[in-house]
Parts: sequence; C-alpha cells; structure tokens
Amino acid sequence: MKLKWPNSLVARTLLLTLLAVLVAQGIATSIWYSQYKQREYEGIRSASESMANMFASTVTFFQSLPKEYRHIVLDQIRNMGGTRFFVSFNEERLSIDPVAESRLKRISIDAVEQVLDNKLRKVQQIDVEFSRPDTLRILKNDILLSDLPRSWAHHTLTLEPLNPPILVVQIELATNQWLYIAALLPAPYISLDDTIIGSDQMVFLAFSTTLLLLLTYLLVRRQVRPLKRLAKAANDMSIDAEQSPLAEEGASELVTATRAFNRMQSRINRYITDREHLFSAISHDLKTPITRLRIRAELLENDQKRFKFNRDLDELEMMVKGALQCVRETDLHENNTQVDLTDMLASIAESHNQESTKVFLPDKPILPIWGKPLAMKRVLTNLIDNGVRYGRRVHVFVYDHEDRLELTIQDEGQGIPESKLDLVFEPYYRLANDKDGHGLGLGISRNILHAHGGDLIIYNSLNGGLEAKVLIPHDPEF
Repeated sequence: MKLKWPNSLVARTLLLTLLAVLVAQGIATSIWYSQYKQREYEGIRSASESMANMFASTVTFFQSLPKEYRHIVLDQIRNMGGTRFFVSFNEERLSIDPVAESRLKRISIDAVEQVLDNKLRKVQQIDVEFSRPDTLRILKNDILLSDLPRSWAHHTLTLEPLNPPILVVQIELATNQWLYIAALLPAPYISLDDTIIGSDQMVFLAFSTTLLLLLTYLLVRRQVRPLKRLAKAANDMSIDAEQSPLAEEGASELVTATRAFNRMQSRINRYITDREHLFSAISHDLKTPITRLRIRAELLENDQKRFKFNRDLDELEMMVKGALQCVRETDLHENNTQVDLTDMLASIAESHNQESTKVFLPDKPILPIWGKPLAMKRVLTNLIDNGVRYGRRVHVFVYDHEDRLELTIQDEGQGIPESKLDLVFEPYYRLANDKDGHGLGLGISRNILHAHGGDLIIYNSLNGGLEAKVLIPHDPEF
C-alpha cells in the first residue's frame, strides 16, 4: 500500500518538524553516547583495576599468615566491622549463576583478571564472575546469601532497592583451599547498566517533542489562516471578480502577498468595468452608422449592388452582435450558490422531449455543486442543444469523483474531424452551413467552466458521435 503524503501545510510542517527532531536527537544521542561510553569504559576499567589491587593485597596478606590463623584473623576482621568486601575460605569452588553479558561486565572482568594474574603468581586458579544477590552462593554451594543473617554480609553485598550485581573472585591457593571474595563495584558503575537511553530519557524526549509539535502546530496554524483566506479569495475571484479586499495581516510575506492580491483584484475590476464601457460605447456608436447605411442602401437603383451592400451590412452587424455576446456571456455577474444540476438538466431536456425523447438523463440524482446557476445552465443548454441539432439524440452520463463532478454529453451524430476538434473553440469558427449560430457557443462554455475551475473537453466517441466531457470541481474547503 502506497503511503500518501499529507497535503496541508500544517501537517507537512508538523511531519518535517518531527523528522528534524528525530534526526537531531539521533545525531546528538550518537555523539553523546560514543563520548559518554568511552569515558564510562575507561572509568570502570580503572575502578576494577583498583579493586583488583585490593583483592591482591588481601590474598597476599592471608597467604603470609599460617593456615591455622587465617580463620581467626578473618573472624576478628568481621567482628570489628568487616571490610569493603566479603571474604571467606572455602574447601571447594562455589557455583556462580552469571549475569547477562554486556560490554561493561566484560571490561570489568578482564581488568580484574589481568591485575590478579600479574600480581598473584603462586596461585593455582583465578575465577572472576558477576552474580545477582538473590542467586549468590556463600560458604557452600547449598547456602545462598539470603540464608545468612543480615549482619553477616548483607550490609556489604546488598544495596536495596537497587540490588546491583556482585563481583565474585575465587582464588585457588592450594588444593581444596579457595579464597572467596565478593564485593560491589563503586559508583557510578554499580549497576553495569549499558542501556543507550533509559525510560526516564524516553519520557523526557517524548514530552519535549510533543510540546515542540504542539507549539509548532499553534504557530503554523495561526500563520496559515491568512494564507487560507487568500487562497479562498483567489478561488472566489475566478468565479466572481467583485470581492471585498482582504485584511492585510499575518507574517510580513503574507502581508506583502495579500497587498499584491488586493491590488491585482482592483486592477482586474477596473479592467472589466472599462471593457464593459468600451463595448457598450462601440455598440452604441456602430448601431447608428449601420442603420444609416441600410437607409442609403435602399436608395440604390441597382438591385444587385443593393443586395451585396445589405449582405455586407448583415455580416458586419452579425460580427458586432457576436463580439458583444462574447463579452456579455463570459462576464458572470451572479452570486455563488448551490446549483441543482438534476433539476437544471430536467428543465433543459423538457424543451426537447415534447414530441419524442431526444435527451436521455441519468436515473440517479446529482449532488449539488457550488457555482453560478445561469452560467452553468448556459453551458449545459449550449452543449445539449448542439447535440440534439447535429446528433439527433443526446445521452447524459454522470460520474462523481472525489475532487470533481464529471458530466458526459454524448450525441448520435457523425462527430467532428480530429483535425478540427480544437478549432471549434475558436471564436466565429463553425463547421455547419446553417445560420443558427455565430460559432461562439463552445468557446463561451469552456470559458465559463474555466472560471469555475473546471474544463470542457470534446472528442469523438468510439461508438460514433461526439462526446463533450464537462469537468466541474467540488466546492474546495479552505
């Protein structure tokens, strides 16, 4: 399934902000982690070597004592408060349940083994491992730390509620003579925790990222609001140029864009007004000389010259009317409202279906669209009238897409030559030889649909006849 990239500016900004935060946190965490871990590895190696030196000194001390005095000295040390670690003499090597492997554990064990190997040359075997307090064996394999009185070793080997792992060193001094040493690592290496990011850090990162996205959303939403109004005004102006000026607010770039839009809208309104005045003046000025020329043509004695003269005047008058019609038809001086295309098509078809059915409409109702009713009726009337006039019968099909409404008007005529499909939209270009039109209808219809954000496409059907596809966008939500 293909992922869909969000369309709104707010969603894209939030997504890019989240991506930037994740990338930045990842880079910062990797740099911090590499430096922090390097210092941590060096620190735990140094701490382990220091503890190993103390272990070696302890072993050397007890080796210097006669065998029968070792337990006496060990008991005296315990009675005096003990040492930083637990020491005992055992007759066998105790089994150790090791903790999970980690980089910190391996560095610590290697450091202890290396120091002990270098300083204790006369021992038979050295075993180093970490164990959990709840599985730690002391004195014998069948005695756990939890079985001993708390005064014996708990104050040395436990640190509740953390319960960190315990370093256990067993050194075979002679046959059946094992020196057992257990101790906790010094802080801050007490837990052997090798986690990159803990739960506390994750909570902090999630909270800070959520706060950042929330503030970004509020900021971008506030900045996008004037942009939405600008986009809506631009869309409305494509249908009706008479719009109120927008309030110039928001960021400096949006204020500049809004000011430029208001100026453009004002210039377009002045241009349309001037054009209306110009063509009204032309219409008024041309009617008088054309009428005067017709009167003078009637005074001509030669019938043939009078006929040719009147024919030229008819063509001139048709051109003037066509030009004025083109100007008036493309100026949509209507308010935007919801247009019921079902009733509109039924009204248009009724005028053609008096004697026999010539226009076939879809059975299902059509969802209303947002536009100018008279302008849309002019488009559909023009297309259906042409289909009935030149194709005998017309079939209307409706396809409702997610972003647009599609009407297909198909007739049963001969179609149009492929080379002339584009030419029929040009003003005054006609294929028929009758005098029922001026060759302006298709061009006007397409201009009206363009003003609504749609389009008009014509092509020859595979089943014969001509198909006119009317594309009307649904009302966009700004």
